[in-house]
Amino acid sequence: MSMTGDTYDARSSARLLAVQALYQMDIARTPLEVIIREFSEHRLEAKLDDVELPAADPVHFEFLLRGVMDHQTLIDRTIDKRLAENWRLGRLDSTLRAILRCGVQELINAEHVPAKVAVSQYADIAHSFFDSAEGGMANALLDRVGKDVASGDISKI
Repeated sequence: MSMTGDTYDARSSARLLAVQALYQMDIARTPLEVIIREFSEHRLEAKLDDVELPAADPVHFEFLLRGVMDHQTLIDRTIDKRLAENWRLGRLDSTLRAILRCGVQELINAEHVPAKVAVSQYADIAHSFFDSAEGGMANALLDRVGKDVASGDISKI
């Protein structure tokens, strides 16, 4: 994914920062309202590897974080159902967990966002954090969720 130009916009920045915020909430146990305030006041202008990114869409950023918190049981169950047999969400790296949670939140609850866009961008985020198979796993898992959502069969979620 190009981190500059037309392919990386305010919503893309919001996705990246939401992943970072969820990671911080998980590791430091920072409360939701504190993290939203901190990111809104200081961090919605993003950098990745010293590359300036467009300012993040604050509405989409908050939608992702609040959605993950409000629907975490459903989101986590959705992820667990699609992991390999001997894997559970709790065994995954905290960053990968945050990527998957944001991705599933967006796929389930953001009808205005094309599934292919969400899947592609979260897979790109995973590839930007990991050198190994995590990016492919994120892509495959989120693609399955997107297809299940698109099928309209809510029992698959």
